[in-house]
Amino acid sequence: LASKGHIRDLPKSGLQVDVEHGYAPHYEVLEDHKTVVTEMRRAAKEADEIFLAPDPDREGEAIAWHIAHELRSAKKPMHRVEFHEITKKGVQLGLSTPHQVNQNRFNAQQARRILDRLIGYELSPVLWKRLARRVNGHYLSAGRVQSAALRLIVDREDEIRAFQAQE
Repeated sequence: LASKGHIRDLPKSGLQVDVEHGYAPHYEVLEDHKTVVTEMRRAAKEADEIFLAPDPDREGEAIAWHIAHELRSAKKPMHRVEFHEITKKGVQLGLSTPHQVNQNRFNAQQARRILDRLIGYELSPVLWKRLARRVNGHYLSAGRVQSAALRLIVDREDEIRAFQAQE
């Protein structure tokens, strides 16, 4: 079954990261993926083994980890497989070398996601106040890259105001 991307994430409202307890994230199944997760759980109960095969990168590893988390109650052997090409040879190679979810790769993605939330949660209100709350109907939010860009914009804006005050 296809997961159709990430099945869990931090809820959109609130920080959802417990800064008091080791920055533990609070994940929830995405609303538009609840049906997919239900289908996966049903199929997992009937399967002898579960093979997790998202992309071989840290986002794929996070998808595999979250699927494994949601299917753990099936108590079936789970294997992480990676395909580097969708050919008969590539699929056979991936299936012949199953392994566990790469915890380091998952942790790298999770750390990036938590940092995005921590930085964005603090900076998004500044972004809304200084620039605009919405652009093309979407709320602006600040993450790691946006934070640096926002800082450059604010610094430049301050320089312009200081220059105008001198005139």
